[in-house]
Amino acid sequence: MSRQWTLPTASGQYVVSLLPDSSGLVLDHWGATIDDGVEPWSEPDRRDQYRLPADAAPLEFATAGQRHVGFSELLIDRGDSLTGAAWHCSDPDGSSVEVIRADGRTALAVSFEDERGELRLTLRVATDDLHDVVRRSIRLDNISDARTVTLPRAFSAGWALPVGQTATVRYLAGRWAEEFTPKSIDLDWGTFSIGSRAGVTGLAFSPVVSVASRLQGRENEAYGVALAWSGSWRLQAEATSSGDRVRVSCGLDDDTTTITLLPGETFDSPESLGTWSASGVEGVTQAWHTYQRSTLARSLDPYFRPIVYNSWFATEFDVRIEHQLQLAEIARQLDVEIFVVDDGWFAGRNDDTAGLGDWRPDPVKFPDGLRPLADQVIARGMRFGLWIEPEAVNADSDLFREHPNWVYRAEGRPLVTVRNQYVLDLGRDEVVDWVEQTFREVLSSAPITYIKWDMNRPVSDGGRPGDPHGRQWSLQHTAGYYRVLRTIREEFPHVVMETCGAGGGRVDNGSLALSDVFWPSDETGPRDRLAIQHGYLSAYPAYAMSSWITDDPGLRDRSAVSFEFRFVVAMAGALGVGADLLGWTPDQVKRAAELIALYRELRPVIHTGTVRRHGLPSDDTYAVEYASPADGSGRLVVLVYDHNRDRTRDRERVRVRPAGLVPTTRYSLRGTDLVVSGQSAATLGVVVPFALAVDADILVFDPVT
Repeated sequence: MSRQWTLPTASGQYVVSLLPDSSGLVLDHWGATIDDGVEPWSEPDRRDQYRLPADAAPLEFATAGQRHVGFSELLIDRGDSLTGAAWHCSDPDGSSVEVIRADGRTALAVSFEDERGELRLTLRVATDDLHDVVRRSIRLDNISDARTVTLPRAFSAGWALPVGQTATVRYLAGRWAEEFTPKSIDLDWGTFSIGSRAGVTGLAFSPVVSVASRLQGRENEAYGVALAWSGSWRLQAEATSSGDRVRVSCGLDDDTTTITLLPGETFDSPESLGTWSASGVEGVTQAWHTYQRSTLARSLDPYFRPIVYNSWFATEFDVRIEHQLQLAEIARQLDVEIFVVDDGWFAGRNDDTAGLGDWRPDPVKFPDGLRPLADQVIARGMRFGLWIEPEAVNADSDLFREHPNWVYRAEGRPLVTVRNQYVLDLGRDEVVDWVEQTFREVLSSAPITYIKWDMNRPVSDGGRPGDPHGRQWSLQHTAGYYRVLRTIREEFPHVVMETCGAGGGRVDNGSLALSDVFWPSDETGPRDRLAIQHGYLSAYPAYAMSSWITDDPGLRDRSAVSFEFRFVVAMAGALGVGADLLGWTPDQVKRAAELIALYRELRPVIHTGTVRRHGLPSDDTYAVEYASPADGSGRLVVLVYDHNRDRTRDRERVRVRPAGLVPTTRYSLRGTDLVVSGQSAATLGVVVPFALAVDADILVFDPVT
């Protein structure tokens, strides 16, 4: 049997083979389909004196003991100074290899045993002809009878990207209210590393990078690597002085995480995702979006991305039924689809010092529970939703008084308080059981169909004294978080889940697979938010990007914008409204209703179309294009944002050049007499009429039949 395996993707292939000595898998080819076959990788005739064969090989996964000089994704400590492992695939033509091909999917699993017969390592690779994303993970079984092993590092994958010895690495960095800022580094020989030690995905970096070749003539070759994980993590890119690969390794954070495997125990890593494009980093973006729409979204039905009104900015903690109903009456006039009550609805919650953990309606604010408010919201033609932060607890709460040992703590140290709260240990089964039961009680108490799950602080002093697995607390916490999300989806499939982490602290492909909408940032100022959304859209989908129109001027760019500009920013994803509606004029309410009606018509294009960003938000003119929607209309939408409101002195009119129109098809530009071919629009551009507002416009191109 062949010891090389080809896994097809939508537009290419991923080819791996077993080394001649059966000690590991190597990457032979990743890119366009090669019809006449791919030669298995072989060791170069010349190699550096200080590099051994395993260091030079483009291993799919490297272990210390297998490698001696190069970076390894797996570190093993067996005690007695015995570290690492040397692997061997004992039956490559039989039981050690499993290949499943069905329904356009291919899955490969190759198993290896170590030199002492104590450990089994299984490398897993999967592809699908619906998209170009390759999914990889590992499984490590402790098959010994008596030996306990620890894993100081247990990553998910090493990606040996064939881009040459150097590359440009693009990544997303940020902080609170400034998430997803695009950054790049030209990586020569050396290592670049990002990650989170916060117990959650975090605000500082996003677990995704793109890597583009810097070789002349290969500038359009690009790869993307991501980690589908919502806990602490690390991702690093390494370029060395030999070979033609840049290695990207990623997995659980290895500063704060140590996995312990008792005899008979198993470790399954999070999935790492990779994709390839011959169209540069823009092609990588579109590959991510295709995968997310085709595989991660449980449905693209608008039910799961409703037009939301959230009352936080109008009320903060001062939640009163009569006030909420006043807001709901105006929300009804806007024709929003769901009304969400934010923080302040539960027992003892009048500020941020008390109440977290006591998830029952405040008896003063809601003497008859939530149902009367929910029923009156529903009577106005909307659904009803709630904000909740189930992982957090205030010291001033019944939950903490009853279960002070449920929070993360280090023995002998004072508890660390952030935002007057502690974090519940979701590595404890009894805590996860309690969270699940809390959701059952809340969701059964009233007709609730939307939950905004927040997490407003990092985990501090993670661990569990006396537990041999205590140092894998981040793995356990995230597994508990996923377990609750799965329970809600299984038991309450009608409930839409929005995930939030003090803004964008829980945006990743792991959360996306189990929730419906992301809250990318607490920053809702329109120009600042536009910059955040620009970075977000480079790796994550428009359909899951919750974006509100509020009255907030922003923290950095406070330049004046029109009412319509604010709406066009929010229309770029899943539109919401978070303003104090009682402060709006009747004309603003009427205008908002018109814009929401337009968004509702265009939503299928925005949520399912191919997204292209034109320029940067800091440019005089910036645009986001949505093309080829799943509804088959052939419609294309361009959202246009302008910095230069006074164009009376312009020498040239503002134009956009949509790239997603079919060249030979003719299109009419809605609201004008213009009819243009796709080729002409892309080449010569289309003048922006700014009919919507002086600083923003929405261009709708409809095919002429």
